[in-house]
Amino acid sequence: QVQLVESGGGLVQAGGSLRLSCAASGSNFIANAMGWYRQAPGKQRELVATIRSGSSTNYADSVKGRFTISRDNAKNTLYLQMNSLKPEDTAVYYCNMKYTSSASWGLFEVWGQGTLVTVSS
Repeated sequence: QVQLVESGGGLVQAGGSLRLSCAASGSNFIANAMGWYRQAPGKQRELVATIRSGSSTNYADSVKGRFTISRDNAKNTLYLQMNSLKPEDTAVYYCNMKYTSSASWGLFEVWGQGTLVTVSS
């Protein structure tokens, strides 16, 4: 079974930085697109950034120029470098991965359990 485990969340002051990591584990899978999403209290989950296996990236307008998504395919690990953090970035951040499996046909999707980022003003 494929699993994602996030780490790196925490409390930071406005203007500070955090780096989130997401490690994928399991057997017989090939990671395709990966991404970060977030959900603030009382709001719907929203896309933060995505990165394809070929390393092309996409960002929400609200984080462009401040956040950088990257991946280490050899380690099956996804990262999100967050700089110039704002109180409105406070949310639970979720890792997402779409993948194929040598055991089954099709494209599958898995989510991490989330990591809380709190930005104080």
